[in-house]
Amino acid sequence: MRGLHILGLLMTLAACTSEPVVSPVSRPGAPLSFFPASGARNVNPDTHLVLTFASEPKVGDTGLIRIYDAKDNALVDTLDLSIPTSPNPSGRGAAQVAGEPPPKAAVISDVYQETDVGGQPFHFRPIIVHGKTATIYPHNHALSYGHTYVVRMDPSVLTAAEGDFAGLNGEAWTFATKPSGPAANATRVSVSADGRGDFSTVQGAIDFFPATASSGASAPREISIRKGDYEEIVSINGKSNLILRGEDREGVKVGYANNTPFNPQRRWAFSIINGADIQLSNFTLNNYAIGQAEALMTRGEHIILDHMTLNGSGDAMTTYGTLYMADSKLTGDGDTILGYAAAYYLRTEVRSKGPITWTRNPEGSHGNVFVDSTLIGVREPLPWTVTQTDPGRIAPTPFARLPHNGKPDVAANFPYAEMVLINCRTQNIPPEGWGPIEENGPLFSRANLRFMEYNTMDLDGRPVDTSMRTPVSRQLTLPKDAQVIANYSNPEFVLGGWKPVVR
Repeated sequence: MRGLHILGLLMTLAACTSEPVVSPVSRPGAPLSFFPASGARNVNPDTHLVLTFASEPKVGDTGLIRIYDAKDNALVDTLDLSIPTSPNPSGRGAAQVAGEPPPKAAVISDVYQETDVGGQPFHFRPIIVHGKTATIYPHNHALSYGHTYVVRMDPSVLTAAEGDFAGLNGEAWTFATKPSGPAANATRVSVSADGRGDFSTVQGAIDFFPATASSGASAPREISIRKGDYEEIVSINGKSNLILRGEDREGVKVGYANNTPFNPQRRWAFSIINGADIQLSNFTLNNYAIGQAEALMTRGEHIILDHMTLNGSGDAMTTYGTLYMADSKLTGDGDTILGYAAAYYLRTEVRSKGPITWTRNPEGSHGNVFVDSTLIGVREPLPWTVTQTDPGRIAPTPFARLPHNGKPDVAANFPYAEMVLINCRTQNIPPEGWGPIEENGPLFSRANLRFMEYNTMDLDGRPVDTSMRTPVSRQLTLPKDAQVIANYSNPEFVLGGWKPVVR
């Protein structure tokens, strides 16, 4: 579908601009179209390079893609296909999803494909193929404003079923970037996958804004993301007072296939690191990988998620700091919220194929609090347990689990964990509600846990039977617990005095 989307963008460009998008070469196996078109001007420097063929191309494991500055023929970027994408290019372990090819073995190498995302190195795929479309990803920041570039490719980079791809030499593919970017003092910029915005990638727009100190008084900077599919790793690192707002919640998709095997240190598709006063509104975040694969990781203060859709796998969202999530939806494959943060969820739906949370807040901090929300256990196999001969394993879907997570003599199972449900609707939650809970470690005490719920219902609004709940949890009732219920219904109480305001 992502390849079809890009093809649609190319057709739109062909209809709306005088610049040609047809192939500058005509021979069997040659690309049918180029984006940016050869000879195009005013191209965003953060553009991807897209080739469309008559049949599905395949990525080679040798050959170079080189980008030159046309003015002096200086080499500005090289993508070497002989370099493995990561220690585990498939991102898969020994098991596989039925119908998928077997995963490739881990690769031992002195160097892997690497690009800078928000000031941190990530393994990445220099070419991604969807259908008949091959998208080439130059290294971030390789291209600049006010230059004309020439793209050259070795024949071994891609193969096409309808004939041998002869590569690109000479000046078969050239384009010129915009003379300059937005004004340095701009507070609002746009992103458009078809190249008609201020930026072509979400990361390019984020990188445009400098870091600023957190301030509730100054006007926020805003990134407007137009409808499109943005297949990229994104990181907001060390920035504050920033809003990312999608044009259409389902029509704006930002995502990547990333997980622990592919990027052992940074397994998320989108991250907020050392950020403050960041708001994400009205778009979809996807992690297309399975395993430990977050759609979103947040490490910051005053993070707001508003009308968002997040789709990840195990640990689908990891949170640190303070977070407010409203009118949103999150899906994952177990430990769907790996929650270190004080987090308040309002009118939010979570669907999980395993435990809905692994709550890990430290002493002195609130944890995961759900108000007027929906928590659904999905009775489907965990994707990494499915093979061609095994239908896979269906996992229990409790509200939270608390296994010991370290040496037996260390209190590593987060003994101050807190998860509170107020007026929540649920489905496929086991009768015990919470667990398993391993009560070991020198500092563990049931008195420190706060697993509480009030007025838990089924999806039709009927009260659920809580008579078999684990004894470490607590049922809140009126009038006895009126103050506790009122406190946890108030985001300021949960979030340490911060009153979140969706902008």
